[in-house]
Amino acid sequence: MRLAAGLLLALVSAAALSYGFYLQHAASGGLPALSPRHPLAALSALFTSGRWLVGFIGGLAGWGLYIVALDLAPLSLVQATSAGGVGLLALFVHAGGTRLLARDRAAVGASVGGLLLLGLSLPAGVGHAAASGWGPPLGWILVSVLAACVAAGPAGTMLRPGAGLAAAAGLLYAAGDVSTKAAVSGIQPVFVFALLLPACHGLAFVCLQLAFQRGTALATAGVSTLLTNLLPILAGLTVFAEQLPGGIPGVLRGAGFAAAVLGAALLAGPGAAGAPGQSPGPRPAAGPAPAASQPSPPAAPARAPRPRTWRRLPHRRRSDRATSGTR
Repeated sequence: MRLAAGLLLALVSAAALSYGFYLQHAASGGLPALSPRHPLAALSALFTSGRWLVGFIGGLAGWGLYIVALDLAPLSLVQATSAGGVGLLALFVHAGGTRLLARDRAAVGASVGGLLLLGLSLPAGVGHAAASGWGPPLGWILVSVLAACVAAGPAGTMLRPGAGLAAAAGLLYAAGDVSTKAAVSGIQPVFVFALLLPACHGLAFVCLQLAFQRGTALATAGVSTLLTNLLPILAGLTVFAEQLPGGIPGVLRGAGFAAAVLGAALLAGPGAAGAPGQSPGPRPAAGPAPAASQPSPPAAPARAPRPRTWRRLPHRRRSDRATSGTR
């Protein structure tokens, strides 16, 4: 009963987070270009947008439900259930009138299919034990921060627009989830993980908001959601010593993880930036519109050379010829 309640809360949390991300992405397209160099102006633009603020509050509510779910169920199963949020996000995008790319539909199908496989493996349960100390979770968090720097920097140029920043956000959100699990599990020193939690989530928030102005909802929020859920699953199996079940349930769970990874790869892989369903890039900062350039008048046609005419001189009279011959 406790496990079922935790997974139900995880599913409701995924719905709230996905709808919140959808609203934030839709609102960010109408805002001036956000820049981390001007944090106060960027935050003012975000929090004065009513639509964005509703999405932000919805995301906070989903995150609160997620924390409660973590206390009721193992990390790997909570994250596996939450991974279905990418399917809900695709529904929200489609309902908003955006036509999904074929690859995006395949990515969503792989992710949702992976969730179904994970669901079929749930009756086998999961064996888990807390990490023996603070070293493994802290090491995971530090490596995640370094990987986020690479994703937001050089690796981002090889991905779809906005996907690099979204991957960085997913890595940081996942690191925050590992911090949350370590804190609620009572791993000492608890205050260290309590401090790392807001730091990771704050950096992830910045990366995701910048990504929203550069790519589609699925290439940004979708990639971030999948990584946020997949990486803690792996952390649950390594850092927190959770065990895969044996037999067919173990095969189903492994296949479910692989399908979700495939979905994330399809969403983030390079593609045509101007394809249907692509969100516009970052808008220029507010300011006076540049004056429209006046079309230059057409150049005058080259003047054709005037044909040379020969004029027949009149015959000089005999008297003139005679006069000109004597000086």
